[in-house]
Amino acid sequence: MKKVLKIVGIIVLLVAIVAIGGLIYLTTAFPKADPAPNVTIEPTPERLERGRYLANHVSVCIDCHSTHDLRYFSGPIVPGTEGKGGEKFEEPGVGFIYVSNITPSALASWTDGEIIRAITAGVNNKGEALAPMMPYGIYRELSKEDAYAIVAYLRTMPPIANEVGKGEIKFPLNLIFRTIPRPAELKEGPSPSDTLAYGKYLSTVSGCHFCHTPAIKGEPVPGMDFAGGMEFPFPNGRLVRTANITPDDSTGIGLWTKEDFIGRFKEYATPEGRRIPVGENDDQTVMPWTMYAGITEGDLASIYAYLRTVKPVSNVVDKHPEAK
Repeated sequence: MKKVLKIVGIIVLLVAIVAIGGLIYLTTAFPKADPAPNVTIEPTPERLERGRYLANHVSVCIDCHSTHDLRYFSGPIVPGTEGKGGEKFEEPGVGFIYVSNITPSALASWTDGEIIRAITAGVNNKGEALAPMMPYGIYRELSKEDAYAIVAYLRTMPPIANEVGKGEIKFPLNLIFRTIPRPAELKEGPSPSDTLAYGKYLSTVSGCHFCHTPAIKGEPVPGMDFAGGMEFPFPNGRLVRTANITPDDSTGIGLWTKEDFIGRFKEYATPEGRRIPVGENDDQTVMPWTMYAGITEGDLASIYAYLRTVKPVSNVVDKHPEAK
């Protein structure tokens, strides 16, 4: 019996050593990221305008980092809250995070290179991993010039003093999150004259693929690109599922013309379209229509042209399951 207990004790000790070693490794070796690039971005008028366009209407950084008025469809931004952060994202059993303040008030101590690294590699100015709710996996696909333009624009936003709390992610996800960031290599982007390549680029950095592709444990379901069905909960307990935007005739947008596609976005470009009242128990959406409505018709046409080339997937999506 003593021999058995001794063997069990040795096994328990070995397991503890391995566990402690693994914990030390995960906390010291990750996140993996290159040093922030040593760069000072010149805020030219062209770069500032491009950054304003991207941050507000394409990559929609300002959408996530502002306060929304959910009394209206698509939750338009409350004026004066642009970039101040503070919204709490909480998932039972996972933990919670607060959206960061990205106005100059909070970024004054950051270098341009540190902001670029945070956006594209998921590591902050202290070398800490950002939660993947910040879609740096998407923004790592930004062209070098577009990333520079966004940073230049953020520097010009009105500063808002808003101290944002620190989140808390439960074990073991707090360790897993540390392993997700990785170095990003920014490259030259496609020319707008290359319609399909540029449409693919825009659909990536605007989150079309990310939001409209169902995922399991954070991994896209193979063969379901753009087929819709990803779920987003609202505070009132209702759900919304993203639409199928593949060119499937019966369940996607296969029968939509280019004019239909562009018109769907531009519905929300008018003052009336940005203020469509929604009751507490009415259907709502996480699609930032009022932000995307500012995408140019030319860019929307490029996105449409690219979506026509993706694989059609027959996938019926019940977008508002609680409505039944």
